[in-house]
Amino acid sequence: MRSRNPVFSRRGFSRDNGYAGFNTAPQAGGPAVGTQANPYAGGNPYAQNPYAQQDLQYGAPPQAPATTGRMTMDDVVLRTASTLGTLIVTAALAWALLPVDDANINRSYGIGVGAALVGMVLALVQSFKRKATPALILSYAAFEGVFLGVVSSVVDNRIASGAAMQAVIGTMAVFAGVLVAYKAGWIRVNRRFYGFVMAAALGFVLLMVVNLLFAVFGGGDGLGFRSGPLGVFFGIVGVLLGACFLALDFKQVEDGIAYGAPKEEAWLAAFGLTLTLVWIYMEFLRIIAILNSND
Repeated sequence: MRSRNPVFSRRGFSRDNGYAGFNTAPQAGGPAVGTQANPYAGGNPYAQNPYAQQDLQYGAPPQAPATTGRMTMDDVVLRTASTLGTLIVTAALAWALLPVDDANINRSYGIGVGAALVGMVLALVQSFKRKATPALILSYAAFEGVFLGVVSSVVDNRIASGAAMQAVIGTMAVFAGVLVAYKAGWIRVNRRFYGFVMAAALGFVLLMVVNLLFAVFGGGDGLGFRSGPLGVFFGIVGVLLGACFLALDFKQVEDGIAYGAPKEEAWLAAFGLTLTLVWIYMEFLRIIAILNSND
């Protein structure tokens, strides 16, 4: 599974680990004839799926494939709501049940970090599976919610009151803005866009890893990429990268529906969107914490 997320790897909407092609017209029975094919998949990745073959066998028009058993936008919305709902519930429980006062903060933070590690393992396992596993995706959301609940409580109660709500509003605003821009055609997700985003994400992650290594072995804030003015700058870069990944997620969903992806692939769409939204939320929370700690 190729990655469209700067942290985790996940596959696109196909049964052969391909992506739906960029800027290609959907056809149910043959290779996509378009202006530009995806570099990771030759033509239409759904050309050989069993639903497309049934369309050809029974003489259905290629441009009007049957929708039974295929992913729809309603499926994506419902699965995404389930995943985010699970994350929000566990985050709220962690906030309420894991106090962050001086006597309990180490225990609460330890539980939060442990939950984050478990969530990362579950996300990686799902990323390398050929099929979506709803239980695995929901479990990831639950553990990630515990981590977010603890971190949000620490920032909100000890650094900046109201930070969690501000980060939520910022994340929702980015999601809505990217969705409007994507639907209006202001963002064109093509091969060049994909290459630029992936190259920028790789550079960003490498810088953060180097900063983390300097912080672990040298102490302090490392190279300062996650604190002070540089921290704010790289936080903004992180939000912008998250917005770009949202556009890639929207394109992935659009292509999956257009090419007749199986219905269960909606869980992968929910998984990808959740990963990206968590990324954006954490960047907003970090920016808010840095700005308030410098007051």
